Amino acid sequence: MRTLGATGLPVSPIGIGMAALGRPGYINLGHAADVGDTAVEAMQAHAHAVLDAAYGGGVRYYDAARSYGRGEAFLASWLLARGLSAAEVTVGSKWGYTYTADWRVDVETHEVKDLSAGHLRSQLRETRELLGDRLCLYQIHSATLESGVLEDPDVRGELARLRDEGVFIGISTTGPRQADTIERALEVGGFDTVQATWNLHDRSAGPALEAAGQAGLGVIVKEALANGRLTARGDGTGPLEEAARERGTTPDALALACVLAQRWVDVVLSGAATIETLQSNLAALDVRWDAELDERLAVLAEPAEEYWERRSVLAWN
Repeated sequence: MRTLGATGLPVSPIGIGMAALGRPGYINLGHAADVGDTAVEAMQAHAHAVLDAAYGGGVRYYDAARSYGRGEAFLASWLLARGLSAAEVTVGSKWGYTYTADWRVDVETHEVKDLSAGHLRSQLRETRELLGDRLCLYQIHSATLESGVLEDPDVRGELARLRDEGVFIGISTTGPRQADTIERALEVGGFDTVQATWNLHDRSAGPALEAAGQAGLGVIVKEALANGRLTARGDGTGPLEEAARERGTTPDALALACVLAQRWVDVVLSGAATIETLQSNLAALDVRWDAELDERLAVLAEPAEEYWERRSVLAWN
């Protein structure tokens, strides 16, 4: 266990994200097979089983969002059923997107972004209704410079009031200019954590994330497996698979070990949608990352623009 930056919130090195557990459609490779039966009751039972395995494996940070279908609801019902309080697990969620797929996969638009203060207020009410006082961290979902959300006085006022109530405030970032967004967030202040994509394919946000950590912000890494591209399901990961075989581990565990080896990381999120995948991810805690591996697998790095272009065309399910 460690603390999330200067917040004092206790977290595990590996947390679990609800994106792949809370809705029938997602952009992780092979998601449809992982989810199986998409009836709401079946998906809730499935999510609870994965969350049980995560807790049993030492996971103490759980990350949701309003746009993750029923992700918050599944997490809330699991916390209630297991009698877990904010003193036992750290729970974060995000506002900014509305889930619009209506529990279907065959739709053109799965979520709609709205980073206005009015949307913050309405989504916070919904999150509070589900998570109550278990909510420890509330994050702007996919903040960008272009959105203007970091400068919006109404949004900042609402977040400041929430922070005064004892809920920590963070941002998550997206796109090839993540570093610029993080740097601006540090300039304007008022944030306790940052969540960003960093993996063997896209390391571009690394220096900005290190600066955030040095400034006392908690650093959460998402999409460490590049939506499944850095697993046995991905294409073009021959060097990763070869290195994993030599080290007696799996490609996903090795890719996660790379993230865990970065001194500025507090939590890396597992996006596992099955117990088997989760257990493979957790094996990263026992994998040693070294300079030889870092140099050897640098060949997997892609220009940020290329990485995000490839991500934008991933199919839902």
